[in-house]
Amino acid sequence: MRFNRMLLSTALVVVALVIQVSVLARLHLPGAVPDLLLLTVLGLALVYGHVGGALVGFGAGLLADLAPPADHAAGRYALVLCVIGYLAGLAKPDNGQLKSATGPMAVVVAAAVGSTLLYAGVGALVGDTAARHVGLGNLLFTAALYDLLLAPFVVPGIMALARRAENDPLADTGGSAKSADVAPGLLSSGTGLSLGGRRGGGLKAKAAKARMARAGRIKGVKRL
Repeated sequence: MRFNRMLLSTALVVVALVIQVSVLARLHLPGAVPDLLLLTVLGLALVYGHVGGALVGFGAGLLADLAPPADHAAGRYALVLCVIGYLAGLAKPDNGQLKSATGPMAVVVAAAVGSTLLYAGVGALVGDTAARHVGLGNLLFTAALYDLLLAPFVVPGIMALARRAENDPLADTGGSAKSADVAPGLLSSGTGLSLGGRRGGGLKAKAAKARMARAGRIKGVKRL
């Protein structure tokens, strides 16, 4: 990943994690907690693609695993967000522009349901049965509902920031390319002028010699 991607992704992930832990987790909503970190990974994956989405998802999930008050095995949520980021990156639009909001909203719902199922599945493998006591169906419904309501305020902004960071280096390169293209044109135009001046000077010298020759002939005729 390029430096600007890493810098932007790190800043957005840290801000999302702080807001989720300090604000959203304390709302005590029924069922699941709105997953702002998941929405951040989705927004970046829809711009960076499947490879970038997987890397951002793994880093974001690992940070969430290590940040307090995490009460699960380290690497569990990193695996979940890595898979979700990779799959979401496959839905990246070819031209980078979204034609409608239907596609991203479908990705959000699928990611909310998929991350909950995958998290519960990995928990079952390591002996964590907390999802059974809460109710998996209730978790799936509330996770999809909360993330879907929060997505219009998060995903478009994340994608806009990621696109802007992607376009800045390209704009600088384009400006330097334009200046490089203009420079040869200026040099060639200057060379043409100098060549024209040299050609003009040569023509003037030939005309002067012709006039002197004619004057000499006229003087010779008069003397005769």
